Amino acid sequence: MTLRGIIFDLFHTLTGVESEWSGLPWTSDALGIERHVWNEALTQRSHWRLTGEVRDPVEIVRALAHAIDPTISEETVVGAAAFRQERFRRVLVNIPPDNLGLLAELRKRGFRLGLISNADASEIAAWPSSPLAECFDAEVFSCRVGLVKPEPAIYIECLNRLGLSAGECIFVGDGGSNELRGARQVGLYSVFVSGAIEELWPERIPALAEAADLHIRALAELLSLSAINAADVEGAPLPRRLGIPVSRP
Repeated sequence: MTLRGIIFDLFHTLTGVESEWSGLPWTSDALGIERHVWNEALTQRSHWRLTGEVRDPVEIVRALAHAIDPTISEETVVGAAAFRQERFRRVLVNIPPDNLGLLAELRKRGFRLGLISNADASEIAAWPSSPLAECFDAEVFSCRVGLVKPEPAIYIECLNRLGLSAGECIFVGDGGSNELRGARQVGLYSVFVSGAIEELWPERIPALAEAADLHIRALAELLSLSAINAADVEGAPLPRRLGIPVSRP
């Protein structure tokens, strides 16, 4: 089968580097919580927010913050929630022009584009104002479908919306939420893009690269792949169509 679709992660894949998101304080700083403690709670102990069980921005921050420190005041929680929502608004409306150009070029070449994002309701509240909102043939947000990467069902939902099979698509992401292994488990060829996380978690890159079929630093490198550059390679195994070795360790 010919490569016909490309599915992207959102945050740290299509967005800019986090240090450029905004001049506003990090949510953890506004709450007086150490960043690594907040990030652990956010990524490891908040499945409920990602599935949309709780959608109110203040309640999301309150539940996370009080699980760490129940003495944090309501005023602090409300202020931190406001900062958090504004930070995400700014990142969604200020997508790097090169990434927008890449998506436009891929659509021009006839590829169907999908998006899968683990995100709570407050993180994507500004999605309609994002220039990305017009770029995809299928958008799947965890808080809207009640499914979370790396669960197979969320990838299958996106494939169904695209009208394509896993063998006709590749998945591109920064590797958060074990998304690369999840993609491979449903038969998607996985591409790890590390550029935006190099400033945050450089120590994670080797393991994430091992979890993927291909590692690139910048999204623009997708255009150098043979499967995307030339559409006349129908029938070749997917690794060969991407222009990389078939074998894996």
